[in-house]
Amino acid sequence: MITRRTVIAGAFALASCLPGVALAQGAPIQFRISTAAAEQDWLTRALQQFKENVERDLPGQVAISVHPGSSLFRQGTELPAIQRGNLEMSTMTTFEIEQQIPEFGLFSAGYVFRDYDHMRKVMGGPIGKEYAAAVASKMGIEIIDFIYLGTRQVNLRQARNVKTPADLAGVKLRMPPGPGWNALGRGLGVTPTPMAMPEVYLAMKSGAIDGQENPLAIARFNNLNEVSQQFVLTNHVVQPVAFAVAKPVWDKFSPAQKVVILKHARAAAEFNDKSRLQDEKELVDTFRKSGITITEPDLAAFKASVDKQYQDSGLSQKWNADLLKRIADTK
Repeated sequence: MITRRTVIAGAFALASCLPGVALAQGAPIQFRISTAAAEQDWLTRALQQFKENVERDLPGQVAISVHPGSSLFRQGTELPAIQRGNLEMSTMTTFEIEQQIPEFGLFSAGYVFRDYDHMRKVMGGPIGKEYAAAVASKMGIEIIDFIYLGTRQVNLRQARNVKTPADLAGVKLRMPPGPGWNALGRGLGVTPTPMAMPEVYLAMKSGAIDGQENPLAIARFNNLNEVSQQFVLTNHVVQPVAFAVAKPVWDKFSPAQKVVILKHARAAAEFNDKSRLQDEKELVDTFRKSGITITEPDLAAFKASVDKQYQDSGLSQKWNADLLKRIADTK
């Protein structure tokens, strides 16, 4: 991950010559941000805050546009669009990164992060910097910060008694496509069913699928609580998302401009994280009061089942055991 320290020296050099941030010459750098997050999601609000603050502090130097709800690029196509030079920035998941760096699949694994604080210490520390450096060198993408998407839970259109993964046998649960998601779903006990997020509401309402899994706030922002009788608090993924910028675009910015962008990326992440954590606490009570069943299952049973599925599928053999231990040992 690019840090302020890596560019601050150049910024000071510029600042010593100019009264403030250097003005870029010529037309502003176009900076389109694509995200699958809904327009009202905290992530989209954070990106909008990022846009406003960067444009304010770099007047005439950068023109940022935020495109929520996969309105610019369909979910799953943002990464190749960045690498082809057709998109400047997206909110990239660890699941997308592992498709090109398989050994990083462990960052997407169920129960690899104990909670938000653990995830933030890992991704904001030396491990996160190593991760970002590898993404830059192998994928041509600069990660300028990590943001908290939420802790993923299972929600069902019809309530049932759920204590262990066996109680979810036969449940058709919408999950994104990919080997990692498939293994995670089978570890949760369900039948993973790939489906684009915009299709989920009607699919749950009609019974084409039995449920889906996502952070509570995302379920609410997509109105999935309207078609759900139950939320099962499996806590199976504490999910970081990367602010991912095409390296050729990042390299256009001066050191002083990068300092401004990094500052506001960090502020946007902090705004999102604080808002989402508070929202998650409140939503459990909100859903319960609306008549939705809230279930707290045996998390140890779910973790054991997910771990076994990773082993049986061969995915865990691709992971770095030492790195996994370093993550587990992070306090």
